[in-house]
Amino acid sequence: MRIAVLGGGAWGTAIALAAAGRNAVSLFARDTAQVAALHSERENKRYLPGFRLPDDLHVTADLAEAVAGGPDLVVIATPTNGLRATMQALARSGNEAPLLWLCKGFERTTGYLAHQIAAEELGAQAAGPLSGPSFAQEVAAGQPAALTVAGSVALCEIATAAFHSGALRVYATDDVTGVEVGGAVKNVMAIATGIADALKLGNNARAALITRGLAEITRLGVALGARAETFMGLTGVGDLLLTCTGELSRNRQVGFRLGEGIPLTKALAELGHVAEGVWTAPEVARRARDAEVEMPITDAVCAVLAQKLTPQAALELLLARDPRREGE
Repeated sequence: MRIAVLGGGAWGTAIALAAAGRNAVSLFARDTAQVAALHSERENKRYLPGFRLPDDLHVTADLAEAVAGGPDLVVIATPTNGLRATMQALARSGNEAPLLWLCKGFERTTGYLAHQIAAEELGAQAAGPLSGPSFAQEVAAGQPAALTVAGSVALCEIATAAFHSGALRVYATDDVTGVEVGGAVKNVMAIATGIADALKLGNNARAALITRGLAEITRLGVALGARAETFMGLTGVGDLLLTCTGELSRNRQVGFRLGEGIPLTKALAELGHVAEGVWTAPEVARRARDAEVEMPITDAVCAVLAQKLTPQAALELLLARDPRREGE
């Protein structure tokens, strides 16, 4: 199978490595200097150091070259806010191959999920998310991981054929909204958990945050048209647990730094990677208000990110909430 991966960050590189060997893979990155380094060093030292790029993994800074001849599958590995521009560039290239995206967020300003962006930019082209509990470093190392692809039967079959092999397992669903909401909102909950861990609130507090966070995710997802059972799967509770507890979680790291009193700008600079939850949180809160869904943890994270509340004050606000029945 011919696969074009668009995005030379950690996750794009990892998924290219996972697909290489059994497939002919091209990896596109916009930065010509980065591509030159990838060619000469055969390693993504900036975003995913320690993993050699196979000699047959083609790397290019030319999008037209990456999709030349019509690949069987295109994978977009940009952050959410680069998704629309990448889809527009694909449309201009005339590419109509089935498309997957790896990002997990809501678009800034519009509050759109990725499939809504795709509908605007690509129409009826076969497309959907590939998501799940997966750190790039572990996937690149060939450690076991399980992902979910969401979309039509034909799209799911193509994605499964491309990536389901060895230690990487791929499961399929048609609940695109559920997969996207779970993947996006868990990043917000990871920021909250990082803050709680920095404040040394203990394991009980972490478990409570994760559980109540899952309730928020499910409420919003159902309101937006998802199925509740999707959030009991890989892209719901699975991804939430990983991102809220794993040391490699970027969003948890940002939350931890905020809990230590480090300003957001400095925390992001120290991270050196995109933390989708920072930009997604306000859009999640806005979509929740529009849908009349209560999301107190998300609101508290937004207040901390906007410097309207200190982490300690946000905690006190959550603890002051009235009691309610489980499941509400």
